[in-house]
Amino acid sequence: MIKKLLDRIPPIFKNKYLITGVIFIVLMLFFDGNDLFTQYRMRQELNGLRKELQFYRDEAKKDSMELSRLTGDSLELEKLGREKYMMKRDSEDIYIIVRKPVAKK
Repeated sequence: MIKKLLDRIPPIFKNKYLITGVIFIVLMLFFDGNDLFTQYRMRQELNGLRKELQFYRDEAKKDSMELSRLTGDSLELEKLGREKYMMKRDSEDIYIIVRKPVAKK
């Protein structure tokens, strides 16, 4: 009975090298520590980190340009201090007027 079953299997599937190769490929593709799914996830993470790195490089370039502009011109520095940080000179008084929004009828 076993002999009949073995005779029905094509000779190519009885090849020990083919069986070993298929088992090796399956182990490497699905059960290894660096399988396909892990490689895909790591590739996606790498792409995200590269985009984040480019964003931070652009921000650093923009900030360094603003810093050089502020250190080179005292009027720009004063303008930034007045507008963003609400600074004033000692001899000045600042009045902030907050208007109530007009309700529509």
